[in-house]
Amino acid sequence: MAQLLRPLAAVTARGVAASAHAPPARGFLTIGGSTYIDPAGHYPVAPAPDGTPTLVINDTDHHVTVITERDGIHDPTTDIVLAPGDRTETHRGRSVQVGWGRVIGAFQPQAPLSRS
Repeated sequence: MAQLLRPLAAVTARGVAASAHAPPARGFLTIGGSTYIDPAGHYPVAPAPDGTPTLVINDTDHHVTVITERDGIHDPTTDIVLAPGDRTETHRGRSVQVGWGRVIGAFQPQAPLSRS
């Protein structure tokens, strides 16, 4: 049974705050076994341990973008944009963003925290 989750804090898969100006979508976004209600921002895509593709279903009123990577590097030419009502399976998806494209800087490595 899929988990029903309220939108998580506006955090990307790498821990950077997502765009605050985009309104949340209405409906359901399913990524693997998790379903998000009225999603906004970014949601992680966890690769299946057995190597099977992850199902992404967009049952919202917004487009969503599956952010992809090749060899650990973001490859915007292979990002997958899903219109409302579309679905796909992905082996290379790393996160799903509600809206078109990606948030600038969302996939930049973060500097480690230093202790003083």
